[in-house]
Amino acid sequence: MNAQSATGAPAPRAHPADTDVDFPLPRRGDIVPEECAWLRAERPVARVRTLTGDPAWLVSTYELATRVLEDETFSLSATAAPGGPQQYAPTFPIQIRKNLSRIKDEGMRDAVMRAISPRAVKEATDRFRHRADELIDELLAEGPPVDLKDRFTEPYTASVMCAVLGLPDTDWRRLMSGLDISIMTTPRPFEGTLANWNKGMSHMAALLRAPDAVEAPGLLGALARVRAANSGNADGADTDEHLTMTLHSLFEAGAVSTAAFLTLAVMLLLDDAEQRRWLTDHPEAIGPAVEELLRYNLSIGDALARVATRDTELGGTPIAAGDLVLVLVEGANHDPAVFRDPGRLDLTRTPNPHLAFGGGRHYCPATALGRAHAATALTALLARLPGLRLAVPADEINWRSGWIKRTPERLPVLW
Repeated sequence: MNAQSATGAPAPRAHPADTDVDFPLPRRGDIVPEECAWLRAERPVARVRTLTGDPAWLVSTYELATRVLEDETFSLSATAAPGGPQQYAPTFPIQIRKNLSRIKDEGMRDAVMRAISPRAVKEATDRFRHRADELIDELLAEGPPVDLKDRFTEPYTASVMCAVLGLPDTDWRRLMSGLDISIMTTPRPFEGTLANWNKGMSHMAALLRAPDAVEAPGLLGALARVRAANSGNADGADTDEHLTMTLHSLFEAGAVSTAAFLTLAVMLLLDDAEQRRWLTDHPEAIGPAVEELLRYNLSIGDALARVATRDTELGGTPIAAGDLVLVLVEGANHDPAVFRDPGRLDLTRTPNPHLAFGGGRHYCPATALGRAHAATALTALLARLPGLRLAVPADEINWRSGWIKRTPERLPVLW
């Protein structure tokens, strides 16, 4: 039995003496961590230590989370500064965090934004549905039980990312296989992470250098044409590396985020038969339903990191320049001050100003892709597998540790 705070919320687990709560929070992705309510009520700006042992401030209310995400006092790029506090050990080159600014500086932002624009996503949606139906056909032919993560959510996500980036769909398993290592969260780096990153970079570089790459669709073709235009320049090698890193990091970031969200969105619907039946009967409501699934979703496992660029305060707590500030998205998205009955999955909830895509300057630019990816997959699953359900009790699902997202290792289902 957990001890209770003055507000009735469960007290936090045992934690180091100089902190308010143990961090990261529990990894199970289908139950909101009980610490969230305690933090909002008792320590909206809490002292924590990250995986690397660095001190940080954990912000858990919607009001304060929104301020951190929107106020330029709290910088994302500063998290890449040498010698600064770290959320976890970098398992990929730290300069990736500065890659988006280089894209803008070198005039490639338009190519990237076109690839993930609402128009491009809309044009590709038929391909998304075709791939979803192909995968469901395979499931129906084989029969239950199957691991829906391995057989649907991950291959479907990989195909969606290949479609918008112009990558060959036949590469999906190779592209996805490296994510288990390169997106790990650990106290220290290790040999396999860099080897994994280099392997992925080599594959993307080969795609960009292929003779017919300039004719490829999507971002691959656009970046190959930039590469061809710069081939004779003195900094051509540096441009090559930057283009390769752009393609590789966009695939990894997009695939990790969308696959984790889709897997947990399916789990939420499997756990709430009433809401699942309602959505099956009202497929036209998939838009607001996806927004609610985004709000409730717990896939962001380790908070969003920012660094204070000057002395300031948050909720009356002094924050010094250089301090690491972590935004607890699941705390903000379940804040009863903003969301009525936040523990209830309400697929008709509106308005729904969730923070699943972040906020401020670094609001996720691929929101159209994230929404269409999930809406297409969920619509297909509900229509064609109306009896979809877990094949094992929810308590028997194994949850991955040491990873940037909350995700189950497997998702066994029946229908």
